[in-house]
Amino acid sequence: MNPLIVGLNSKSPLGPATGKAKPPTANAPRESGDNSVAEAPSAQETAAVPLGEADAVAAAMPPAVGGTPPESSAVAPSRAVVSSEEDFLPQLKRKWSEFLVDMANPDQRMALIMVALFTVALIYSYLPGLTNAYIAWANPQYAHGWIVPLFSAALLFWWRKPITMPVPMSARVVGLLLLTAAFALRLFAANYRIVTIDMYTFVPAICGIFILLGGWSMFRWAWAPLAFLIFMYPLPDEATRYLLGPLQTTATMVSTFALQTLGLEAYREGNQIMIGEMRLGVVDACSGLRMLTIFCALSVGLVLVGRRSWWENAIILASAIPIALIVNSIRITVTGVLFQVADSEFAEAVFHDWAGLVMMPMAMAMLYAEQYILSNVFLPEIEGPAVLGRSAAVAAETSGRKASVATPVGLGLGPVTGGKASGAAVRPKGGPGPVIGFPPRKG
Repeated sequence: MNPLIVGLNSKSPLGPATGKAKPPTANAPRESGDNSVAEAPSAQETAAVPLGEADAVAAAMPPAVGGTPPESSAVAPSRAVVSSEEDFLPQLKRKWSEFLVDMANPDQRMALIMVALFTVALIYSYLPGLTNAYIAWANPQYAHGWIVPLFSAALLFWWRKPITMPVPMSARVVGLLLLTAAFALRLFAANYRIVTIDMYTFVPAICGIFILLGGWSMFRWAWAPLAFLIFMYPLPDEATRYLLGPLQTTATMVSTFALQTLGLEAYREGNQIMIGEMRLGVVDACSGLRMLTIFCALSVGLVLVGRRSWWENAIILASAIPIALIVNSIRITVTGVLFQVADSEFAEAVFHDWAGLVMMPMAMAMLYAEQYILSNVFLPEIEGPAVLGRSAAVAAETSGRKASVATPVGLGLGPVTGGKASGAAVRPKGGPGPVIGFPPRKG
């Protein structure tokens, strides 16, 4: 392994990066028995080291007896991780305190008040469409709709950051254009009486308000909660008609194959499953569209609140549709089996009543198993010198993963010889060379 010397120059306490070891000086470690204490470099020597390298060397040097470890930039992320891992109530109090501090600033207070006033005016303007969405929430397929605005509001408060003032002109122009486009599309939908498009334009309109009044700094942390509001609206009638047929066919085919695998004489006729003399029909309510709609919104919500990499989030979002289809097929398969081993009344009760209570927990269990596999099979590879060991550990904590960081002793850092083309570390005569961050041992 190639050695790495951090921040060594002609005035460094460890000497220049040459093949000759620097002889002991007044600042060399004093040996007392088997233990040794390293003195801190003088102010002149420390000033000769660049800022980033000085932090690394200071982090590597051991603290004095009875002292505390030196402060460096590598410790700052650890504090951020600790603060993010604290309990919910202390974090909530801290967020509220930060909000009060921002409200005490006149510029921040005025910007937030203007955003709130324009949002209230926009809600009043879209009141007919929001009323239609509220009526649609009575449908079991969209029973999750009332949770969506509450979830988005909670994320906006939790992710809120101070607004960068003044708002740049580019943000003003883009926000105004987005508002104009949303209102123009709404007028077009109203002219042709397309109710769903009229409702959907609320999302780009409120995004335009946030960009217009809060600028890009506000839109960076607010765009995801605002885009999540699309899940509170029902699907267009055309989309529902186009999705029902393929979903019914897929559920029928998968359930028929599962029943045949279990040893039952089952075959498919259209959207009906023939099991002996019994006919099991997969109607519109059994297509799984309701499960698909709810589970997609839930998967997106979990991605927003989770701390995962982008490819993990992509896998979770892509698996929402297969999981919903699998759970619905299991429901139909279990019903077909019960029609053969139990009476029809019990099978009907399971299919219409009990299965609906089990489908969502089953889908959540599958999603949890998927996240568990992703978090334990794929681990981040962290490489770095011994002086960066603490930063690597902090990176592992930030990613929420388990990662092993090499110990400083195993790296074998020492003086580098200039004559070697391979750059391999060599030991000077008389004993092992000093390791960065550790005093040389006796003998």
